[in-house]
Amino acid sequence: MDERILVVDDEQIIRESLSFILRKEGYFVEEAENGKVAFKILSDESFDLVITDLEMPGLKGIELLEEIKKISIQTSVIIITAFGSLNTAITALRHGASDYILKPIEFEELLIKIKRLFEVRDLLLENRILRKEIQRSYDFENIVGKSTAIRNIFDMIQTVAETDSTVLITGKSGTGKELVARALHYKSRRKNKPFIAMNCGAISENLIESELFGHKKGAFTGAVADKEGYMKAAEGGTLFLDEISELPQQTQVKFLRALQEKEYTPVGTTTSLSVNIRFIASTNRNLPEEIAAGRFREDLYYRLNVIDIHLPSLKEREEDVPLLADHFLDKYRKDLKKNVKGIDSDAMRALMSYEWKGEIRELENVIERAVIFCKSDFITLKDLPHSFKPNSEVINYYEPGSLEESVRKFEREFIMKALEGNEFNKEKTAEQLQVGLSTLYRKLKELDIKI
Repeated sequence: MDERILVVDDEQIIRESLSFILRKEGYFVEEAENGKVAFKILSDESFDLVITDLEMPGLKGIELLEEIKKISIQTSVIIITAFGSLNTAITALRHGASDYILKPIEFEELLIKIKRLFEVRDLLLENRILRKEIQRSYDFENIVGKSTAIRNIFDMIQTVAETDSTVLITGKSGTGKELVARALHYKSRRKNKPFIAMNCGAISENLIESELFGHKKGAFTGAVADKEGYMKAAEGGTLFLDEISELPQQTQVKFLRALQEKEYTPVGTTTSLSVNIRFIASTNRNLPEEIAAGRFREDLYYRLNVIDIHLPSLKEREEDVPLLADHFLDKYRKDLKKNVKGIDSDAMRALMSYEWKGEIRELENVIERAVIFCKSDFITLKDLPHSFKPNSEVINYYEPGSLEESVRKFEREFIMKALEGNEFNKEKTAEQLQVGLSTLYRKLKELDIKI
């Protein structure tokens, strides 16, 4: 065990007995005969736990506890007390002690208390680490991109996150709307409260009100018990309604009231419940067109559209494709335990020129597939789906201009591809091209190919 324990007691027999038992359990133990000695030790060394008597000459247990909390908030304290000093032990708990144990000490009971204390400490530490990891994962600074379009999104998130204003995120499917919603939440003062995401298009129309607002037992056939909805689950935090355009019109009316009045009524009851939530919604549809078609309420649209964050498509941020591709390569290289070092130039050019109808989500899927199929150090064209490969090995090099210049461009590109395919081995390249080595050297010079 790595846990360090300091035993503080002016009675030598108690101090030594405790130390003996704790060392047998594998703990590192030091002793102090009074509070002053203990404080000096604690000033120089760190301990996970201090077990201290309450009544000692000089610095009493309560006073030592107060000093410990000043120098190390992470150090736990268990108080040893006689039955007649129980009120003092309770006072110690109020001052930050983790637990107490009565004299005469039951060693088995003490060991159980110590074990539980360290288990709770480890769990809290794990939760703190997990929360930091979640916040780091969804922090807007980790949204990949350096284009002007995406930097503008970063600026908007930074400005808007600390407010409680409703945000409408628009953009094509796969552009990362939920990622932006989570970034807004984890950059806000609500970050330690729930982030609840509800996909309005994934819930059947006859159940969506119950899912959103909750219901009372007997409200409808099948409602065999009370149920809390997404509204209740998100209390104090953020409710993200993905694809808000799919919300039925009847539910739109009730949701508008929740937005305006900050209260809602569960299905099957007339009692209104107040709500403290930050609302974020998203859609891949053109809501003004949905309003014109009578499918979306205009008043709800204006209430939602306090702040509009429009996510650009990959076509509008082409310079981010290599960054995103490398980001996903790094992710799946670790997940799939593949030693893929990068993406070669031909494959990257294919990724850059591709029309990403599925946006970032499609790009991620393509990179995951490529990592699975890659058999070498670098992802090549053959590792990409068939749609990325040209219909013929001969590329259409036609550009307006002279025949001589076009032939020169074709020859240069053709030889470069052959060299890359043979890892720049000139003998192998000459053999593949079915020319003499001296001919290849002459062509390299004529075409200004330096390797």
